[in-house]
Amino acid sequence: MQVEILTREDLKQFKTELLDELKEALNSRQYPPDKPWLKSTEVRKLLNISPGTLQTLRINGTLRSTKVGGSLYYKYEDILKVLEENSH
Repeated sequence: MQVEILTREDLKQFKTELLDELKEALNSRQYPPDKPWLKSTEVRKLLNISPGTLQTLRINGTLRSTKVGGSLYYKYEDILKVLEENSH
């Protein structure tokens, strides 16, 4: 069995590539201006993340949400902003 060693630089490069792919996916799925707020399920599909990951982003303050009734909503522009802030 062959063992590969990953360096911090490898991980940074992976992060950059992942963020670029997410940005490209977001840009290819433009939401109409009349829908600036997305439900949790839409955000999870858009970013291809699990409910737990979305909850972590919400809890640690990375992604803000607004609760209306029993549903959480996220601003589309906030999602783009988080991606921009975390790209290097």
